[in-house]
Amino acid sequence: MKPLISVIMSVYNDSINVKSSIESILNQDYENVEFLIMNDGSTDKTSKILDSFARNRKIKLFQNNKNIGLTKSLNILLKESQGTIIARQDSDDLSLSSRLSKQFYYLKDNNLDICGSRAIIKGSTKITPNRSYYLPLKATLKIKNPFIHGSLIFKKNTIEKVNYYDEKFIYSQDYKLVKDILYSGFSMGIIKEPLYVLNLTNNISTNFKDRQQYYADCVRKNVTPNE
Repeated sequence: MKPLISVIMSVYNDSINVKSSIESILNQDYENVEFLIMNDGSTDKTSKILDSFARNRKIKLFQNNKNIGLTKSLNILLKESQGTIIARQDSDDLSLSSRLSKQFYYLKDNNLDICGSRAIIKGSTKITPNRSYYLPLKATLKIKNPFIHGSLIFKKNTIEKVNYYDEKFIYSQDYKLVKDILYSGFSMGIIKEPLYVLNLTNNISTNFKDRQQYYADCVRKNVTPNE
């Protein structure tokens, strides 16, 4: 049997998108999957939507009584996961049906510890990353995160060895994680084919742009946030 892939997703007040996002994982052609979903204190109809999936054998639902943020929620799910391979999914994005299988074999065949894919920007035909995809990862990392967070797949023991997501980073936690992994000597890559559909409207990056920028600057400067 193929290794178990644990997909982890945290959702907060995203009743508009979360159903489609969940279904995109349930429709994967890679079948040995568990899907861990954290309801991070949602106050809209998200809870009702999640409950409608409660009987699905692949889904494990978790609940925060109050909103604690993405970083801490993902660390909780990581520690609850059973798979040797972890995949991310964001509640407002979509995974193409072959995403997990193609990324798993890319990871395995290239002996990588972590990989991502390019993405189609939702509502368009544009692909991201575009020109920066062709630059060396270390060079791009000095400027920005070369990976799309929701497209990541990695070995669980890799993230354990870097002590999970750094909880001091409320934002840009993915940038910090990728930098920690790369500079710990692990191998990484990005699949050229877009396997993910990325939402760039009304999301964390756009709604909290200034704070996102501050935390990203902390990653680039290798300093601890003081918030």
